[in-house]
Amino acid sequence: MPIRVNIDIMMARRKITLGELAERIDITPANLSILKTGKARAVRFSTLCAICRELDCQVGDILEYVEGDDTEEETRDVERGGAQN
Repeated sequence: MPIRVNIDIMMARRKITLGELAERIDITPANLSILKTGKARAVRFSTLCAICRELDCQVGDILEYVEGDDTEEETRDVERGGAQN
């Protein structure tokens, strides 16, 4: 997917653990981990707001568009028998 999630970078800069951030934004550590690893397919704006508030950053600091970085999605599609070029 061409959207890269950089929550781990911002967490390291703020010296905050995944568990601590999850507690502060009222989300399960498992769900925050899914988001952090880029495996989430969607994220609520309210969750993004809470993350930005706690990490004192902007949405663009944690979400990044990377052109041409769609190989993971294409691999999943092929494995499912979907879109093949």
